[in-house]
Amino acid sequence: MRIPQVLTATSIVIASAAFAAPSPYLIVDHSSPALIDKTEALLVWKAQVDDEQRLRVRKLYPVSKWGFISQVEGGFTSEMACVVTARAMMVPRVPGDRLVFKPHKSATTFASQPSATREQCRALAAAKLAEAVQAVLSSLIVP
Repeated sequence: MRIPQVLTATSIVIASAAFAAPSPYLIVDHSSPALIDKTEALLVWKAQVDDEQRLRVRKLYPVSKWGFISQVEGGFTSEMACVVTARAMMVPRVPGDRLVFKPHKSATTFASQPSATREQCRALAAAKLAEAVQAVLSSLIVP
């Protein structure tokens, strides 16, 4: 009979699903492209979460029910000072790839740097986003 082969194949499929990489959180970025692009913003999110922290967040806040939004805005003043505000939020997720803009946790950071170049302003934007992301994540996990 073919039942042993079917059972073996089924157990392999179940085992591979159990050890597959978990699906990532949905992260939506609404930042000014002049300060930070979407790829760089997603790299900032990824860099702020280590494996242990990721597992603890996933246990408390399942990927199927929660997602994140980030936003970095700002620019140069008339005196050529770079002004940046970065915001990171954890929001509910609805079925599909949609988030509800009703923040559960959020953090906002601000900074300015006089006489900054465009590259320095972009670096400041990435640093402020990293700070906001870390603030949101640390508020989710209380040691």
